[in-house]
Amino acid sequence: MSVRRLAKEQPASFAFSKDSQAKADWWKAKYPAARKQSAVIPMLWLAQKQEGWISEPAIQEIAKQLEMPVIRVLEVATFYVMFQLQPVGRVAFVQLCGTTPCQLRGALDLKQVLKDKIGDANHVSADGKFSWEEVECLGACCNAPMAAINDYYYEDLTPESLAQILDDFAAGKDPKPGSYEGRVSSEPKGAIHTLTDPKLYDGSYAKKIKIPNLPEKPKATKAKPEPTA
Repeated sequence: MSVRRLAKEQPASFAFSKDSQAKADWWKAKYPAARKQSAVIPMLWLAQKQEGWISEPAIQEIAKQLEMPVIRVLEVATFYVMFQLQPVGRVAFVQLCGTTPCQLRGALDLKQVLKDKIGDANHVSADGKFSWEEVECLGACCNAPMAAINDYYYEDLTPESLAQILDDFAAGKDPKPGSYEGRVSSEPKGAIHTLTDPKLYDGSYAKKIKIPNLPEKPKATKAKPEPTA
């Protein structure tokens, strides 16, 4: 894992919005007063959902509210890769899976689309709307190649479909997540070719089979009473 550091350029301050603060207070109230530091991860997430990324002032504010050292909050933020320590695109932040199954299914072609439309990885586009990065396995190998865009998975992508998704985001639309080949969940692509024999499901294979040379189970006998003195 590469070293994760805070962005060089930081905002002057951070404050939770009224709605975010109410949610943060709800999380803090879930724990005993002496254990409210347990709310550090959801509060970091709330800060990220509000601003798009985690800034140093946000870390300081969370540390203040939870009465814990700033370094402890920084440790959490830098450990979990779901927390973005650099600004990301306001409209679409693309996390492209580059692990082997997705590469075999065309992830390198998708990477070129992102370079052509957005620019280099880990940099925000000039208009501030888009950014992308390559990540490790996102756990949707059956629907490779895929990418996480903002909060959702976009699967079974082609260069053409990914380009259209980016164009739709740029036009203010809300592209539908999921498979772009019409698959539901992780069902096989095209027709089902395995486990199609009806006998597997009608009970035909569930008949009792007698195994030869298997000793019979001894019959239970009633225990004799212990002799009395």
